[in-house]
Amino acid sequence: NLIFSIITPLGWLQRCPTYKEQISELKEKDLSTHGFLGYPVLQAADILLYKAERVPVGEDQLPHLELTRELVRRFHYLFGKNIFPEPEALLTKSSKLLGLDGRKMSKSYSNSIALADKSDVIKEKVRGMFTDPQRIKRQDPGRPEVCNVYKYYELFSPDKVADIGRECREAKIGCVRDKERLAELLINYLKPFQKKREAIDFDVSYLKKLLKEGAKKAKQVAQKTISEVREAIGL
Repeated sequence: NLIFSIITPLGWLQRCPTYKEQISELKEKDLSTHGFLGYPVLQAADILLYKAERVPVGEDQLPHLELTRELVRRFHYLFGKNIFPEPEALLTKSSKLLGLDGRKMSKSYSNSIALADKSDVIKEKVRGMFTDPQRIKRQDPGRPEVCNVYKYYELFSPDKVADIGRECREAKIGCVRDKERLAELLINYLKPFQKKREAIDFDVSYLKKLLKEGAKKAKQVAQKTISEVREAIGL
């Protein structure tokens, strides 16, 4: 991270869309810090330390991945030795899902549903989701194409999304009931993850063993990469 920070122009970091967005959105926090501005460089270090060729990301992280590729090219140009691959994005079929309030999903905005959230928490969060702002009364026809709740149905219930959209447009279902159905859908979707998590959490020795084995494998790869980097820059 330090080595990459030394060769990263400030302009590359200041033009990052995520940096600009959070500066605008989180005005109550002091984000004028080296750590916040340089966070994409730390991400790049995490990726390149293990010479990753494909990185699973959402669409909002694509600029960060492009910065990583730029850093690879700059490092190779400055030190005359090719060490790192230029990682490509590994996008899922649904590579972008907005937060509950229609903004980017982020812990900083408190607009996400955690995998470990209990049923009552999920219901409460979904109840507050943004819907069609022009649908004031229950009998008003809705516009699913502008409704964030509908976007979640597209991902989590693709076989029923056409019917849900029709019911919304014809005002056969209200937003309150629509959110109740979505909450139940998410609760059922997360149950297998939560059940497995509970089983793993119960076995602390298994978790410690897993972490220890993973750290050992990662350290071996990291040490080799660091040795190559030190040799390239003359340390």
